[in-house]
Amino acid sequence: MVFICLLLYGTTVQGQELNSYIEEAIQNNPSIQAVELQYKISSEKISETNSLPNTQFEGAYSVGKNDMPMMQEGAFSVMQMFPWFGTISARGKYAEAMADADFVEINIAKRKTAMALSQSYYRLYEITKKQQVLDSNIQLLETYERLALTSVEVGKASAVSVLRLQMRQNELFERKLILEQDFAAELVTFNKLMNRQEVSEIVIADTLTIPENDLEIDFEKLQLHPELLKYEELSKAVSQSDAINKKESAPSFGIGMEYMLYTEAPNMVMPMVSLSIPIFNNKYKSIARQNKLRNEVLNVQKEERQNVLVSQLQKAVRSRNAARIRIQTQEKNLKQAENANEILLRNYETGTIDFNDVLDIQELQLKFQTNRIEAVALYFQQTAIIDYFVR
Repeated sequence: MVFICLLLYGTTVQGQELNSYIEEAIQNNPSIQAVELQYKISSEKISETNSLPNTQFEGAYSVGKNDMPMMQEGAFSVMQMFPWFGTISARGKYAEAMADADFVEINIAKRKTAMALSQSYYRLYEITKKQQVLDSNIQLLETYERLALTSVEVGKASAVSVLRLQMRQNELFERKLILEQDFAAELVTFNKLMNRQEVSEIVIADTLTIPENDLEIDFEKLQLHPELLKYEELSKAVSQSDAINKKESAPSFGIGMEYMLYTEAPNMVMPMVSLSIPIFNNKYKSIARQNKLRNEVLNVQKEERQNVLVSQLQKAVRSRNAARIRIQTQEKNLKQAENANEILLRNYETGTIDFNDVLDIQELQLKFQTNRIEAVALYFQQTAIIDYFVR
């Protein structure tokens, strides 16, 4: 039996909340339970292979009156057939190989569930942080609105500036309401991955910190990925199927005895031996050719799947690197936007503030904040994908 350790995906998350959610999902997710049940079925089939063909019982008795001496009155026989030596053992090894393949499927299902839950968690984090940014920007616009009203009273600004600030607030309120809907929908997805009947609130990290440096990705580890190990187990099963075919193409034999009843003579017990020879063995030659082709198919499928995994891993690494670059750029832009905002506030003290500039800077600041949040969420989502492949 091949055992593969599952590494949880919460190592990149501040705190242990995500780890606990992943553990709950692995315990309760129906897709994992389904493959675990399939593994139990496959394991039970190992016991099934130890059985022998049905024992044959035969009997006959003469019901007519027979006066002839030493005539047979009846006969009773029992016969047990046996497969060729090693056949039962080969069947057991085949069943074990199929069970091993199903066990690998459990590991794949756990990894996929952990990845899906992690990505959903990071989407919830992204939505939450966007809501917080909108709240702070709405408060900032309310402050600017009060400043604009004061400026209107002293004749330093027009009422149009106030209206533009109010319309901008309305836009942000709209985006906030949409985010609330997005959060509710994603929360349902998150809870269903844990197979919760009720939609419960969850604890989300206040801040996700990007590490200074990313660990170097070892692409060679993909060779040990469960999706590829599955093909190795299936290939072992085909090899065992070929071994069974060779055993079944050999003769089978049986042993038994017959008890005969005679009139006016001693009854007799006669041992019996039976031999079954597959003279026409085209069936077994065909099965051997099929197994050879199955092995070739599995090798091609494994190679194709390995290419897909390498491509997906490379794409995730590139996306994570791009997210890191984007985070750094947005942080620079945010500092510059904050400096511009401070300049505008100082200008207000001298009475030369332009509320059109205020709106432009506020819009840019919100854009940079949103872009940074999206980049952080993307970074950790891609990390979850990378963990699926190489951890």
